[in-house]
Amino acid sequence: MRIVIIEDENALAFDLSQTLMQLDPTIEIVAILKSVEEGKKWFSTNTAPDLIFSDIQLGDGLSFEILGSEFVPVIFCTAYDEYALNAFHANGIDYILKPFSSESVDASLQKFRKLTRTNVEAQTDQYESIKRLLSGIKSPKPSSLLIQYRDIIKPLKIDDIAFFRLDNGNVHLITFRQEKHYPGKSLEELEEIVGDDFFRVNRQMLINRKAIVNASSIFSRKLSLNISVPVDEVITISKEKAPAFLKWLSGT
Repeated sequence: MRIVIIEDENALAFDLSQTLMQLDPTIEIVAILKSVEEGKKWFSTNTAPDLIFSDIQLGDGLSFEILGSEFVPVIFCTAYDEYALNAFHANGIDYILKPFSSESVDASLQKFRKLTRTNVEAQTDQYESIKRLLSGIKSPKPSSLLIQYRDIIKPLKIDDIAFFRLDNGNVHLITFRQEKHYPGKSLEELEEIVGDDFFRVNRQMLINRKAIVNASSIFSRKLSLNISVPVDEVITISKEKAPAFLKWLSGT
């Protein structure tokens, strides 16, 4: 069976591919696609696979934009809310929740294998229905980041993160418990993921609102931040960014 994985989380895509091949050694992972642009190029020049495992929200759009007119069964890897998941059930489209388990992946594979060709073709209209539904739903901000340490991948709640910092070309995060992890993403990518509860105070730091104790004015209308987690530097905000920061801090 030929499978394509559409997923922009490198660690998750690798783990899924390894899980699939362990469950069924005859499976061939023909491509791992990380963006809408990359996916469109691949599908325009390659034969459609037997099955797709796909995230819904990618960095440059929805994965639905990748898929052409030819119907291919899709198992979605999703973090959508209960309302959307009920729609998956109603429309006969399968899904696995992130972070997935070997058991959930295996159950989805078994469901796919039970489909006859007639069943698959009958799902085309249902697939279009779910596509229209989810395309109209504002993509939810994830509640967790997937953190990889050696061979272990685990979810880390975004609310538990005090700040992200760029140091010597690498981005790390510090939790409120003062744990250090490496998310494997740039500050720009993380800024998009974590949403309005974090502010990019300067080129090096992205800080959680809950971590800020107070701000004080210093020379040249700059601001100095006092945060609840110990840091080995003075955190400053330029006079150009100060108005936007104060507006964000006030929640307006």
